[in-house]
Amino acid sequence: MKQTPKVNYQLVLDNEIKKITASGKRPGLLLHSCCAPCSSYVLEYLTNFFDITVLYYNPNISPEHEYQHRVDEMKRLILEMCPSVSFVEGKYEPQRFYEMAKGLENEPERGARCLKCYRMRLEEAAVFARENGFDYFTTTLSISPQKDSAVLNQLGGELSDQYGVPYLYSDFKKRGGYKRSIELSAQYSLYRQNFCGCIYSRQQAQSRTSQKPSSVAK
Repeated sequence: MKQTPKVNYQLVLDNEIKKITASGKRPGLLLHSCCAPCSSYVLEYLTNFFDITVLYYNPNISPEHEYQHRVDEMKRLILEMCPSVSFVEGKYEPQRFYEMAKGLENEPERGARCLKCYRMRLEEAAVFARENGFDYFTTTLSISPQKDSAVLNQLGGELSDQYGVPYLYSDFKKRGGYKRSIELSAQYSLYRQNFCGCIYSRQQAQSRTSQKPSSVAK
């Protein structure tokens, strides 16, 4: 992927929302969700301007009980915080993720494996948005400090061109978005995991934990 000039995607989003507000319309937005904690602030923010459907498509998450726990938390958040939002659960197809990740198992987070994973999930959202007549699609992924918003937005733009649905450019971690997601997670007692979701990120998280120096005095 080619490097692009640095862009303030929060300002890009601000300008798009100004246009939407001036039009007096509420566009339909397909929001790809990675998890409930990351979705909390994004939903609080965007429900002011869009009619939102959340698409939960994350075949990278394993094992299956971890996946199901996250799905259940997403459903609960919507029910308790913004019941006007619709929810669609995509197919849980972990084998598709493993096939995609072949040869990239030892890549660090934010490396080539993650890039392919982002594309796979965003492409599913782009296809769903086109098939169901949404005005925009986007993802909650940019709220994480561990995710590169420039990479995500570039992917979104490429898929927008490919599938003909406008991508809502954004960087949800800006303006205290990530901090607000932590506050909302506490308010709704959301399950906050310490790894992205795949077996490889879990292993790396466990490795980081085991390498931390002991706090026990000697």
